[in-house]
Amino acid sequence: MSWLKPNKTTLPTAETALPGRQEKMPVAAAHYVLGTPLVEPFPEWSEKLIVGMGCFWGAEKKFWEQDGVLTTAVGYSAGLTSNPSYEEVCSGRTGHNEVVLAVFNPQAIGLAEVLAIFWENHDPTQGMRQGNDVGTQYRSGIYTFSDGQQQLAEISREAYQEVLTAAGYPKITTEIIPAQEFYYAEDYHQQYLAKNPWGYCGMGGTGLQMPQGACQIGLPVDNQPQPTPNAIS
Repeated sequence: MSWLKPNKTTLPTAETALPGRQEKMPVAAAHYVLGTPLVEPFPEWSEKLIVGMGCFWGAEKKFWEQDGVLTTAVGYSAGLTSNPSYEEVCSGRTGHNEVVLAVFNPQAIGLAEVLAIFWENHDPTQGMRQGNDVGTQYRSGIYTFSDGQQQLAEISREAYQEVLTAAGYPKITTEIIPAQEFYYAEDYHQQYLAKNPWGYCGMGGTGLQMPQGACQIGLPVDNQPQPTPNAIS
């Protein structure tokens, strides 16, 4: 029944999702702004996180502007279709979210700070939308690479929920799950707002801040090698 018009706010099933393809999306050699690699391998001492905050153009810019962020890329994840195109994701028939991959130096910007940027720069209570952007690809999500990241993400959600509740907001709808495959978006989407400074992205926060230190309680310590002072290359 794949010919049926999908409900863009309902995730497809394995039976209704588009099949996708084997060919991967071509990826530029370097970040348009930072000049750093967009694809792995990243430095062993670095950490990565995938987040969905609505329109991925503005979300990516928010992260590449942060000190300690080594590289960023936009793509599609948490869905069913292999190597989807932007048009397929926007059809609501792949199950993917528009996401940002952020790779950072944890000695320069901690995971708690990265999560605070995530929470403060979109409205995580809106379900399958952000503002006027409606669809499953605009849902709020955190996609983790370790048990430690998963635990801290859940702690941060509870801390920010208290702030939102006090301000009259409803329950957070953010999905927090282990990361699935990250499919790079088309090259024209990468660092879009740097290539197109007049471009529009409707991402916006609630204006409410994460309490300082609130999401560091119970943070598991990962035994990672000490980072070098050199930039990613």
